[in-house]
Amino acid sequence: MTRTITPDLSTLLLPDPGHRFWMRIAHEIADAIGRGIYSPGDRLPSENSLAEQYGVNRHTIRRSLSTLSQLGLVRSTQGSGTYVEDFAVDLVLGKRTRHRQNLDQAGLKGGMRVLESSTEEADFSVAEALKLKAGHRVLHLVVLGEGGGQPLHVSDRYFPLPRFAGLEAHLQETGSITQAFGRFGVADYTRLQSRISARLPSAEVAQHLRQAPTRPALQVSSVNIDAKRQPIEYARTWFAGDRVTLTVDHEHGE
Repeated sequence: MTRTITPDLSTLLLPDPGHRFWMRIAHEIADAIGRGIYSPGDRLPSENSLAEQYGVNRHTIRRSLSTLSQLGLVRSTQGSGTYVEDFAVDLVLGKRTRHRQNLDQAGLKGGMRVLESSTEEADFSVAEALKLKAGHRVLHLVVLGEGGGQPLHVSDRYFPLPRFAGLEAHLQETGSITQAFGRFGVADYTRLQSRISARLPSAEVAQHLRQAPTRPALQVSSVNIDAKRQPIEYARTWFAGDRVTLTVDHEHGE
């Protein structure tokens, strides 16, 4: 089932008063898309019409639409206009973020697949995220998340060794990080933080996501911790902008 969900733009846009007008307009258009006023495939009003509607100049409207395009909510076709994108699934980033649960809620089947596996020395960023000394050995997995037969995200995931030695085999068998963790005695884990940015993917990432490398994607850097608040996973995840929207759930702990 195709759904359009409004993402929380505040996770990506700084609350700078100088951004007030274009950010507010981006929020309002995104909200209108989320409420179905503009359906997937619909053409938005022209830049001139939107500028008149909001009482701003066309440059401000272009900036708003550019932001929505970077988020994957709309696409612009030269000489034709700006259209609402189609989406396959809305992924929720919360205290407990579970890929399979997100898919179940969207009525989609899928899971995670290990593309590459290696052990290596943690660089500074990985060591800092996992609270390890630089050079500590970690398990590095490249993982593809799929749903409805489509790639939704691809990630570099790091796990401290020797604690999670062999986790890749369990992940490949179950298609679930949660189930793989369970086999190592991790009954529950939570998201310590998520950092979101929009940028151009590498050619390799774009190929995994089946999208053009010239189209921005959303990257989320995250740290998961166990019940004792020990970091157990650091991930850098790229999300396909034309198949995924991200909702950041600030209110619900589950």
